[in-house]
Amino acid sequence: MKKVLIFGGGTGLSQLLKGLKEFPVDITAVVSVSDNGRSTGKLREEFSIPAVGDITKVLVAMSTETNDVIKLFNYRFDENSSLSNHSIKNLIMTALLEMKGDFNHSLPVLCSLLDVKGKVLPVTEDNVDLVGITKSGKEVIGEEQITESKSKIVDLKYSDKVKPNPKVLDEIKKADLIIFSSGSLLTSIMPNLIIPEVCEAINKSAAKKMYICNMITQPGETDKFKVSDHIKYLENHLGKGTIDVVIANNSEMPKTIASLAKKEHKELVSIDQKELDKMNIEVISDKLLKVESGYIRHNSLKTSYLIFSYLMDRE
Repeated sequence: MKKVLIFGGGTGLSQLLKGLKEFPVDITAVVSVSDNGRSTGKLREEFSIPAVGDITKVLVAMSTETNDVIKLFNYRFDENSSLSNHSIKNLIMTALLEMKGDFNHSLPVLCSLLDVKGKVLPVTEDNVDLVGITKSGKEVIGEEQITESKSKIVDLKYSDKVKPNPKVLDEIKKADLIIFSSGSLLTSIMPNLIIPEVCEAINKSAAKKMYICNMITQPGETDKFKVSDHIKYLENHLGKGTIDVVIANNSEMPKTIASLAKKEHKELVSIDQKELDKMNIEVISDKLLKVESGYIRHNSLKTSYLIFSYLMDRE
């Protein structure tokens, strides 16, 4: 069975994994742990632990349990309660970290409870904050604060030296395909890639490297970006020529949300084929856009089928 390693964090990675778990591949999801918003931020502050929100979101996405179990783990308490806005899955993960001491010993328990297909690994066990650096050199501390920053973030670092998870480095060596998931380049993908040892391991790997390109631009972060711009952004850290193939959306913006997207200064990411040809990037394009609960999402099954087909074509 082919080994697929996916870097990401948050909604983009979870959406992809919902589809990919249906295919016969060996999945390892590597998740950033620097979020400091909402429930996760409160738990980090109170218990001095790495962020649990993205990890638990990915675990649920990879679960093969029944809908009732998934609904239970996703249940979030009312804002007016003493457990204000905390989700069950975050509380359980926090309890396990208190009991077991680290993700390495805690994750197997939750993986067993949720009957998770594949592996989920934090990129680091360290409890650190993401630090954004603006054009003027000002430091913006915290993932939530970086997302809300009015000043453009030009670089990222961690608040302290970070030790990569040794299991992540080991899985990179074994991978047949390394994927950089869709999601915020700045706060979902880059937190994995600003760890030098992780980038070094990726560059040494013989695996093909694939990027699942975002479908819409993110205001203040990727304004006017085309597909090639996203890849160049990644390769600023990974090194030029690292990405071999990109999966990109070629469908139009649905009329139902076009006006809202325009109001929020978001636009579809276009495929600039000539530039991608110059970069020697293989392009796999399809109509991948779907709307779920008013949000633009990748069609997880369709995207996963394209990934699986790419793997099978190279057997």
